[in-house]
Amino acid sequence: MNLEDLVRLRRARDLMDRAYAQPLDVPALARTALMSPGHFSRSFRAAFGESPYSYLMTRRIERAKALLRRGDVTVTEACFAVGCTSLGSFSSRFTELVGESPSAYRARPHHGSEAVPPCVAKIHTRPVRNGEAKRASPPVA
Repeated sequence: MNLEDLVRLRRARDLMDRAYAQPLDVPALARTALMSPGHFSRSFRAAFGESPYSYLMTRRIERAKALLRRGDVTVTEACFAVGCTSLGSFSSRFTELVGESPSAYRARPHHGSEAVPPCVAKIHTRPVRNGEAKRASPPVA
C-alpha cells in the first residue's frame, strides 16, 4: 500500500471519528477516500486491522459508553445519539464489545471516573474488538 492510499484511508477514518453519529456507509466512506467501495474495504482492513463497519461501530460504542456513564440518558437515547438505528443491533454489539449489556453498564456505578482526565479515561474505557471481552473472562477449569 502506498503513502497516498494511507492518507486517503486516514481521511475516511477521521470522518468516522468526527461524524460517527451521521449515517455513514462504505460507499460514502469510499468516496471520501477516492476509492471504489470494494478496494476501500480491503485497503481499510489491511491498513487498520478491521473492517470500516467494525471501526465505526467501535467508535459509536465508545461514545455511547460515555453517555451511559453520565446516567442522564436512556439506552435508547444513547443508541440513537451515536448514530445507530436499531436498538437490538446496538445492544448486541455493545454487549459483544463491552462484555455487559448497555442497561447493566448504565446501572453500574462509575464513580472515580470524574477525576480521571478524558484522554486517560478514553484509553481505559475503549471497547475491545474481535471477541476480546469474551477471552478476558477466566478460563473454565
